[in-house]
Formats: sequence, structure tokens, C-alpha cells
Amino acid sequence: MRTSQWSAAALAAGLIITLSACAETGEGDGNGAEAASLSMLIASSSPAESGYYEDAAARFTEETGTEVEVVIANDLIQQLGQGFAGNNAPDLFYLPWDQFQTYAAQGFLEPYAGDLANAGEFLPALQEQFSYDGQFYCAPKDFSTLGLQINTAAWEAAGLTDADVPTTWDELSAVAATLTTGDQVGISMGREYARVGVFMNQAGGALIEGDAVTADSAENAEGLAYVQRLFDEGSLAFPPDLESGWGGEAFGLGRAAMVIEGPWINGAMQNDFPDREFISVELPAGPAGPSTFSFATCWGMPIDSPTRDASMEFIEFLTTDEEQLAAAAAFGVIPSTGSGSAGYADQFPENAAFVAGVDYAVSPVSFAGAAAVMTEFNSELESIGTADPQTVLSSLQSNLQAAYDSAR
Repeated sequence: MRTSQWSAAALAAGLIITLSACAETGEGDGNGAEAASLSMLIASSSPAESGYYEDAAARFTEETGTEVEVVIANDLIQQLGQGFAGNNAPDLFYLPWDQFQTYAAQGFLEPYAGDLANAGEFLPALQEQFSYDGQFYCAPKDFSTLGLQINTAAWEAAGLTDADVPTTWDELSAVAATLTTGDQVGISMGREYARVGVFMNQAGGALIEGDAVTADSAENAEGLAYVQRLFDEGSLAFPPDLESGWGGEAFGLGRAAMVIEGPWINGAMQNDFPDREFISVELPAGPAGPSTFSFATCWGMPIDSPTRDASMEFIEFLTTDEEQLAAAAAFGVIPSTGSGSAGYADQFPENAAFVAGVDYAVSPVSFAGAAAVMTEFNSELESIGTADPQTVLSSLQSNLQAAYDSAR
């Protein structure tokens, strides 16, 4: 499932590793000084991602003399936990958006990002996503937003044109109905908060506003009711109902004419469904305006890291526009800086919609303890076709409030 790309589990299989010590010393840089040695733990989605970081590490070593060991995680969060428990955490590591608040709240992270030479170049939404108690903790390595993918063959077969690309809920309902046939549904997406939640946001809802939990608001209910209406009309089906593991598979197989996913769908279509022709556009706006989710990963560093300076130098190297665009070309991520993301939109115009979305993207709720509550909410969304939206949200309100109170 490609949606798991934003979870803790890495996709590289079968490798069991022991984390190297946080700080090691090399043989020397040839000038009588000992060279630093860094360990970096990453979760790789593909050989292309692993290969890029191995090559980038080699370039950095050639430039600075600092050796970097790239370790591919089998289970990122489990291995991080083991590393911290054994006082043997890696010098740098992938830290997903949904884990950041937990690690920061528990005092595991070094708040280094504000001291980077390029600290002010990161997109404001990403700086906010990786800030805790008003302090910018860790540098975003890349990001993604959600967009609407359209099967162009199905679109043309239904007699639709560029003028019919939906920009509102009403227009989305209309084209989804038009695209629904005996063999395909108009639209599909994961039956989870990380997809359904954008409609709650587009209706003006939020799970937390300020210090108040607002999950059971009328706006959130309106968003869920809209999704339920698409489902009841037969224009929306979720991947399991289409005998598909995720939205991209339903899309690639032609079982859904439209799907809501992020830019990772490009690689999936190239690899698994190379004949599928499609475009990606911004998500239609709801009654309160446009909204999408922003998913990001930052470069985590353990608190009081003895390799802080060398690690920061490597992070500054990795977050240059040149390196971020090289990563984008290798495995599809969007650069985390303003100039880098603009360059990405120019270089990959087919993905411009994802970059445009960052202007109004919000981060899914991610405070310490929220993950378990949202997992339960995802389970309750299994009944979205029949359940009363307000009832589902009342349960979420209660559970989220308890978790929020515990986290404060």
C-alpha cells in the first residue's frame, strides 16, 4: 500500500541491522585531524531512494572528508526506539510528520534546525510542521500534498473536456457521476483520515483549533456527509470494494476513473501500470475554500548529539536546491525549500498541482498520542456508508480529547 509511505514502516525488506554508535572516529583527513563519521538511518521506498542517498553520502564525503554510513531500516520506528533505548541512536534519521511531536515532547530530539545556514529558506508550512513549543526542531527533507488524479482515457470517453476539471464539490460530484460506469467508479481514495479528512477541512472543519478539540463540529460533519453522499450515489468506492490494495492500484487497473493521492502515484504508475495516462490537478475546493494535507519527513537528530556540527553540515548539503532536485529526479519527492519547490514545478510541470497545494495545505493532527486515536477513527470510517457522521465524530471527539489532555 503506497499510503504506508507516510507511516513508520519502511518498504525495504529483509534487512536486520544493528545501529552503529552515534559518534565514531575515522582514520583521519590526511592533514593530521581525525575525520567525523556519521550514521544515517532512512526508510527507503525503492532502490532509487536508497541509491540516491548512498551517492549523496559519497559526494559529501569527497567534499568534506566526513564518512557517512547509510543504513536502510527494516522498521524505522522500531529501530529508532531500540537505538534510543540503548543510548545508541543514529546521528541522523528520517522522522515522519506523525512521529515528530511524540519524539519532541519526550525530549529525544536536538532542536538544531533554527541554527542551519538555510533555516529561513524552508517553506513556512513545513517549518511550522516541525516546530515544537515555538522552536524549529528539524529540517524538512521533502514533502508531499494530495491532488486529484484523472484517467485521461476515461475522461475523454465520457465526453469531458478541460473545462470540466472540477474546482468545487458540486463539480466533483457531477464528473464523478458522469465517469461512473458498470466497470469503473468515478472516484476512489483510501478510507482513512489522511484522505477523507481533507473534505472535513474543505468544509471549514479542524480537529483542533487553538487549545480546543473540535472534532465533532458541524463543519467536520458536513465534510463527512459529502463523502457519504458520493458513496451513497455510487460515484465513490473505496479500494477494498474495488479488489484493490490502495487507491493507486484501483486507478491503475481502471476500476476508478479518479483518485486522491500524492506524487508518489507517479512512480507507482510507471512501475506497475506504465500504459495508464493521467493528469494530476489540485483538489476541488469545498464550502470554506481549498485545502489539502501536507505530509513531510524531517532529518531528526538525537538530543545533545556529539556529532551536531558535522550532522548539520550534511543536512545543509542535502537540503541545497541542487541535491533536493536530484532527489526529486531520482524518486519523486518535492523539495522542502521555496526555491527548490519552484524549480521542481518548472522541471516537472505535470506535478505543479502538488506544489501549488502547499500554499493552503495543513498537517494532519499529530500530537503525542494522537496516532492511536486516529487509527481507531479509521476503523470507524469502515461504516461511513451507513453511520451517522455526527455519531462517528462524537466518538472521535471523546477519544481525541482524552489523548490531548494526557499529552498536555
